[in-house]
Amino acid sequence: MCGIVGYIGNQDAYPILIKGLHRLEYRGYDSAGVALIDGDQLNIYKAKGKVSDLEESCTSKNIAGTIGIAHTRWATHGEPNHINAHPHYSQSADLALIHNGIIENYAVLKEGLKQKGYTFQSQTDTEVLVQLIEYVKTSNKTDISTAVQLALKQVVGAYAIAVVEKSNPDLIIAARKSSPLVVGIGENEYFIASDASPIIEYTNKVIYLEDEEIAIIRRQEPPKIVNLNNVPKTLQITQLEMSLSELEKGGYPHFMLKEIFEQTRTLRDCMRGRINIDNNHVALSGIIDNKDKFLNARRILILACGTSWHAGLIGEYLFEEFCRIPVEVEYSSEFRYRKPVIYPDDVVIAISQSGETADTLAAIELAKNAGAFVYGICNVVGSSIPRHTHSGSYTHVGPEIGVASTKAFTAQTLVLIMMALNIGKEKKTIPQKQFEKILLELDKIPDKIEMILEQNSKIEDLSKIFTYAHNFIYMGRGYSFPIALEGALKLKEISYIHAEGYPAAEMKHGPIALIDNEMPVVVIATNGHTYDKTISNIQEIKARKGRILAIVNKYDDKVKNMADYVIEIPDTEECLGPLLSIIPLQLLSYHIAVKKGRNVDMPRNLAKSVTVE
Repeated sequence: MCGIVGYIGNQDAYPILIKGLHRLEYRGYDSAGVALIDGDQLNIYKAKGKVSDLEESCTSKNIAGTIGIAHTRWATHGEPNHINAHPHYSQSADLALIHNGIIENYAVLKEGLKQKGYTFQSQTDTEVLVQLIEYVKTSNKTDISTAVQLALKQVVGAYAIAVVEKSNPDLIIAARKSSPLVVGIGENEYFIASDASPIIEYTNKVIYLEDEEIAIIRRQEPPKIVNLNNVPKTLQITQLEMSLSELEKGGYPHFMLKEIFEQTRTLRDCMRGRINIDNNHVALSGIIDNKDKFLNARRILILACGTSWHAGLIGEYLFEEFCRIPVEVEYSSEFRYRKPVIYPDDVVIAISQSGETADTLAAIELAKNAGAFVYGICNVVGSSIPRHTHSGSYTHVGPEIGVASTKAFTAQTLVLIMMALNIGKEKKTIPQKQFEKILLELDKIPDKIEMILEQNSKIEDLSKIFTYAHNFIYMGRGYSFPIALEGALKLKEISYIHAEGYPAAEMKHGPIALIDNEMPVVVIATNGHTYDKTISNIQEIKARKGRILAIVNKYDDKVKNMADYVIEIPDTEECLGPLLSIIPLQLLSYHIAVKKGRNVDMPRNLAKSVTVE
């Protein structure tokens, strides 16, 4: 959710912190703040709104100092305003703290601190934590690092924190539990951040903190990592793979549009080394190394949230069709709070773009504790899900900055396709000729996406027609049903138009009551074994004067003659259709949102990485 960045070294901290906040703003943009130590002063500056508002408020202030921490917020406790923004002072103003996560027992802790004479300025759980650390420090007459350890033992919930102390200007304390935090190692300087994006400009060497680990970062000394019991941990330095250019817009007006257009490349990157057309071979190392787990699986459970859940639905169709393994797709947030039946011979597939999705991480631990084999599909190398699963596959699409997921979704779907083909071939549950045909067609998908992207201007013109709409219905059958859900989600995320996706046959079971001449209905009507059934559903909508925008294959005349508007996409194998049919829906949502003046990269109330419940 929120974004954390910190610096200690020989450079001025403020420019580094501000640049880092801009890079992290996709994680939260309700408010922002910075704390800097300059001599014997600990200065905190905060502003409601975006990082640019913070910059403007700091123009006439003292921003000196070579140590500091900064934060951009996605509000959980307390409305977005100046008072609730981070960093927060302790009561003595000797400590400043920033925090990502949720302290679940903050109310109990707060009441106890009030009884000891502490007062509070904000509504946040974060201020409770900094006051608790100060109380522990003074009452136990201990140093700040020990105080953090003791205080965090009293905390229930998730946190990534950074603390600075006015009387100790050569030290930053950082800690995490269930919320990501990395330490960057430069030349006589150190960085902390929620993810690697603010760090990559300065160093490609990072330490990923694990749960309940604390980093003690002193100027001119190597970082020290300990757990809450002060047991030292071995430093494990990881080299980052991303580049600075991947974090820039590259001439596009928004990251979302850039990432839509990147899909021709990212899908090739995702396939690279995994598909060999000449030898009719598809292989993922995570499947090869654990072949028996998949061949002997009683069933597959797919756990995910949001867009990743939609990819999981496509995976359900794939595994059942090609592998003949029963599949259940679960919302991680529901799964973790049920009492699900999990067998030791189940395979659990956890899907997450960020690798830090809190609900999915909790569901993973539940599955592991029940003895299941857990396989992760993730984009971010070194994130929590790859570290907590038994095996998995990276999607290799590079950083996805736009809050509304685009290239991550198609890559997740592609990994699921490759997994199903790999397992199906090993099980001999997919005919060889069909396998070869799909594999050959898969190689053509990036070029076919390029053909769809060439219609961007046409889709932009089409989007002008729909800016009036307050509601949308999306519908599809089979492999197109999850695309209807994903298309509707994209529209509501960034344009704030209410949209719902349905299986086309379900229209007559209720939603058809909504149809009139003001209701746009997007129908994915591509070739497949349910094509004729979808045409029947279109006729039902037309009879009630619904306005139909159809996604059709080229040379389709039947649907063209029935629909009000059409977007053509190339033909492909039915199981690969989602990789193509989602592209025009991504573009349509993008252009409608732009026409309505929305901030498509930072839609209201949303953040990129959902690291709290």
